[in-house]
Amino acid sequence: VQLQASGGGLVQAGGSLRLSCAASGRTFGSYIMGWFRQAPGKEREFVAAIRWSGGSTYYADSVKGRFTISRDNAKNTVYLQMNSLKPEDTAVYYCAADSVFAVSRWYPDYDYWGQGTLVTVSS
Repeated sequence: VQLQASGGGLVQAGGSLRLSCAASGRTFGSYIMGWFRQAPGKEREFVAAIRWSGGSTYYADSVKGRFTISRDNAKNTVYLQMNSLKPEDTAVYYCAADSVFAVSRWYPDYDYWGQGTLVTVSS
């Protein structure tokens, strides 16, 4: 299983970025796909998740209303659209896949991880 994250960069506060996570190596129909982030000196934290089958979405309170997670079944890709970005959103963002049915917000529960993409939001 491979997860390839991309789309990070430098953006001013209030701006937008879209992250992509290309998944390969198996069928992800029963998986939960998640985005996590880790800022320097902080623990990895949950951002958003989507159930590949059905498309139910879940968000951290800190990003609700600003971020949108979605998936493209044909491209086997999960996206994280980030709007109204704040300096506190600065972190390395990771995509992850979890084969368990229940949605988890705890990073050790996820089975597979991408390499991370850096998002920097300047004030």
